[in-house]
Amino acid sequence: MSAVRLVKGTVLLAMVVFLASCKLSSDSSGGDSSAESTESDRPNILLVIMDDVGIDQLTNMGYGGVEAPSVPGLDALAAGGVRFRNVWSMPECSPGRSVLLTGRYPLRNNIYQAIGPNDLANSQVDPYEITAAKLLKPAGYTSAMFGKFHLAGPENNEAENGTPTQLGWDYFYGWTGGLPGSIDTTAGGVASQGTYSCGFVPAQDEPGGAYAGACYTPSQSGVSCQELSGLNAAGDPAGLQCLTQGGILDPNASCQSVAPANLLFNRENAHYVSPLVVNADSAIEEAALVDPRGRGYRSTIEVNAARDWILARPENAEPWMVTLSFSAPHTPLQWPPGFLLPSGIVSKLTTECTDPVNQRRLSDAMIEAMDTELSRLLVETGIAQRNSEGGLDYDPQASDTMVVVIGDNGTFGPVVKLPFDPTRAKGTAYQTGIWVPLIVSGSMVSEPGRAVEHMVNAADVFRLFGEVAEVDVDAAVPRGIDGISIRGYLTSADQPSVREFNFAQGGLNIQANGGRNGPCVFAATCSHTPIGKEVCEDNGGVWWGMGADDPSVLVPDLEQCWQVNQAIMASDPANYEDNRVPMGWTVYQAVRNDRFKLLRNRALDYSVEIDGGIEVVSEELYLINQAASMPLLDTDGRNLLEHPLSTEHRIQYDLLKAELDGILASQLACPGDGNGDGVVDEQDLTNYARISREWGRSSTYDFNQDGMTNELDRQYILDNQGVCPQ
Repeated sequence: MSAVRLVKGTVLLAMVVFLASCKLSSDSSGGDSSAESTESDRPNILLVIMDDVGIDQLTNMGYGGVEAPSVPGLDALAAGGVRFRNVWSMPECSPGRSVLLTGRYPLRNNIYQAIGPNDLANSQVDPYEITAAKLLKPAGYTSAMFGKFHLAGPENNEAENGTPTQLGWDYFYGWTGGLPGSIDTTAGGVASQGTYSCGFVPAQDEPGGAYAGACYTPSQSGVSCQELSGLNAAGDPAGLQCLTQGGILDPNASCQSVAPANLLFNRENAHYVSPLVVNADSAIEEAALVDPRGRGYRSTIEVNAARDWILARPENAEPWMVTLSFSAPHTPLQWPPGFLLPSGIVSKLTTECTDPVNQRRLSDAMIEAMDTELSRLLVETGIAQRNSEGGLDYDPQASDTMVVVIGDNGTFGPVVKLPFDPTRAKGTAYQTGIWVPLIVSGSMVSEPGRAVEHMVNAADVFRLFGEVAEVDVDAAVPRGIDGISIRGYLTSADQPSVREFNFAQGGLNIQANGGRNGPCVFAATCSHTPIGKEVCEDNGGVWWGMGADDPSVLVPDLEQCWQVNQAIMASDPANYEDNRVPMGWTVYQAVRNDRFKLLRNRALDYSVEIDGGIEVVSEELYLINQAASMPLLDTDGRNLLEHPLSTEHRIQYDLLKAELDGILASQLACPGDGNGDGVVDEQDLTNYARISREWGRSSTYDFNQDGMTNELDRQYILDNQGVCPQ
């Protein structure tokens, strides 16, 4: 029989579905939930989320390709902890982070892809969800998050930029929408659009470059100016030096009393200029682009804010959980400051940030810069020290902090490391899209430096947070979670596998009246993953959706990818088969056991026969493993279902199919239950009344998903009174 884990501690046996509580005994988990535990037993928790860093990127995980980023800080943490080499997250940012910080699969909250401005509150972490911050609060923890949020809002959400506070974090300093803006190729108004692909004025020997100039930087009291010339010790030209300081370089000019009128300080510039949001003491601050706090390299801003908050904690204060949610190395890929790149990779970078070869090096550089800043945080907060050679000296027994480092999803296709498959990367449920690194270190780890090969899901890490805080996780989360205890892996090198199956999924978020992100055509596929035109183009795609203006677009303002092929057919019927664009999957699901993996993918494609869209469904079965250096992957040509199945393969296929179907069937609809407490009652009417009166737009009480909370939704509550289906 299959095994699906969830549902409020209930155990139900059936032919296909086995729903069970996940909680293991303290003997098997290595935990101790005895009443003798005190607050002093509970470690601080530092959670580090790396953006778009799949397992293929890191040599300490056994991979990294020919050229891997230099990450001595992560290497030190791995040496002092446990490396989990068989971890699945979800295929994209928001679902991966949601599973990590709620312990619940995407089908529980309808977060299937990166949250964008058109996604309704129905596809965001809702205010009634038990997040990691809420889970730990009764245990005395204070929680703070720094960097990328991307769990809810600000659009289509009553809390707007206050969603971090609403979801339980005591302090937030970063970006609620999460994604860096596009690179400002005018470098702040210095040149015309498209001149500087990296967002700064390059060195003098490059087109449009300059040796020196006047660096104008916004401050609280106005705009200051400093004259810069030449390369600095790290090799950065004056333009990058100025950008790192939050300024704009006026090339080959001297400082003036007033900044030149052409300089544009109110324009985003990817990882260097962003609209910062601060949630503190229930107050919400939305900083303008001219605010110096949001100007500078994001990884540095994120670490500085986390460091300052940790160091400001009173002595003997309650334990804390800090989530350092890096924006790097998410696209658009951009030069980090040279002083963050001690390996010397800066000498290999060019100022053509759209060049495919340079994109790979930029990704490596951004990962290295992230590692440098993480190492600095560990040192400046006393979790680690510098050794005599300047490297990181990390002793997990000397700190009361558990450090957890994880990737939120697989790697962005163009920068994937071989032998992983760049065509089946982030945005898919293939191995390259969901297989992520996980490192856990701290004083609770026995025999540090080892690797765990057993299956782990990002949802399991949520349960780990509760276990180390001595929280009864099942009692604290009445909705139930999908995570299983992995604490035993930390305390015993002999801990048997606790998962029989692993699961991941992605798809489309809920938009008003059945809408979806517009079509974005990449070199080999059409995708609904990019949340808009800028994101599509930042990732090398051609936007065919609303506002399309690329010369290659035959018909603009399309809603569906299949309509791209319809336009191609109408334009040149004789050559349609040669010119048609493959459709990217809009629903992708995967389940595996120790040796085999089943994928189920769905998409809408164009049908010449009916001149419209038809659904295409594909199932694929693979033999996989995580062998270091050369793993067996779910690559093209290895699908076992393309041939008659052997007896063993048929057994495995049936087993995995039953498990996948069971998981997908385990979330039962309950219209009218807007707060997710398992019953439609007077409380739902009370909640609905307040939301419809004070907000009236998208919420968890928008049951007909039209983007409004109104009388039509109230009727759902009246029509469905009682206990939800179990």
